[in-house]
Amino acid sequence: MTTAPVTGSVEDQPRDVAPSRRLRSRRRLTAFDLFSGAGGLTQGLQDGGFRVLGAVEFDRAAGESYVLNHPKVRLWNSDIRTLDASKLLASVRLRPGELDLLAGCPPCQGFSHLRTLNRTRDVLDERNDLIYDYLRFVRELRPKAVLLENVPALADDRRMTHLIEGLIELGYPADDGYRILNAADYGVPQRRRRLVLLVSRDGPILSSFIVRPVATVRDAIGDLPVPGNTGDALHDMPERRSQKVTELIRSIPLDGGSRTDLALSRQLPCHKKTTGFRDVYGRMAWDKPAPTITTGCHNPSRGRFLHPEQHRAITLREAALLQSFPPDYQFAPAAGKERIAAMIGNAIPPRFVQEHTRGAREALLS
Repeated sequence: MTTAPVTGSVEDQPRDVAPSRRLRSRRRLTAFDLFSGAGGLTQGLQDGGFRVLGAVEFDRAAGESYVLNHPKVRLWNSDIRTLDASKLLASVRLRPGELDLLAGCPPCQGFSHLRTLNRTRDVLDERNDLIYDYLRFVRELRPKAVLLENVPALADDRRMTHLIEGLIELGYPADDGYRILNAADYGVPQRRRRLVLLVSRDGPILSSFIVRPVATVRDAIGDLPVPGNTGDALHDMPERRSQKVTELIRSIPLDGGSRTDLALSRQLPCHKKTTGFRDVYGRMAWDKPAPTITTGCHNPSRGRFLHPEQHRAITLREAALLQSFPPDYQFAPAAGKERIAAMIGNAIPPRFVQEHTRGAREALLS
């Protein structure tokens, strides 16, 4: 495709924006998604105006879910450690240095707070070293900017120090390029603290687009029908509870109540033995953000995952909405409830990513 030459004198052009700047602003920025999961990061990038050219994800069910929602993006459903980064770049018809944004979230379970309390686990968990494959892709692709999202505990891990040093050696001044942010400050109806590193070759890209008012549980799921016969398989998946647990759930006060509100005689024996994990068997509050949506989001024994007023845990559709996925986002149905809950809980909230693309776009188009 050829572009017609600009005609007329300089005086004929609009004076508010220079022609070169105007052409740059029309360019669709490109991105590549590493450790894509079911596609939350890709969704946020696309919502923010980026064209995602390719993605890498090891898990088969997550890859199937990714393809259901992003069929036009080329997905490598493979172990990233076996992939040649330069060949992937060539397959999407780019050369080193041409990609606008390399984004990714290396698996974070190995960096989680509960796991890093045990230093032996931290050393042995091989998933932690996948962050070096992220750095390898930066080295081979030489993108104009990089985005990495992970749990806050990564900031205190030696691998983060090595990553920062590696990025600096490659020309990305990343020593001041990361922040610990709360997704609730960026339009996500959920409290979720995450480490975000966003830096270009020119320096850190710092986002200041805090959204007010804060989105709430009511905003996200308040209009949903009672599950069971809605026609949405993700919303209608049944739950199975013992009679004892069902009675416990019914006794939890509505709209933010907790098992700690009950008399000791009405609490489960296992709950009487500990003063920790106080959110277990707690209800969400309608007019507050949800707690962090985790891989156990469908199970009230794993956190504050009871519906504000209905006597049940939140459904997988409700969990996806609280993660800011679109209402029609699909997950591979054959994966089963546990695997889908893991995909949702491990995802990056698309709205969180979308807000950060604003700063990235401004930096890359300036």
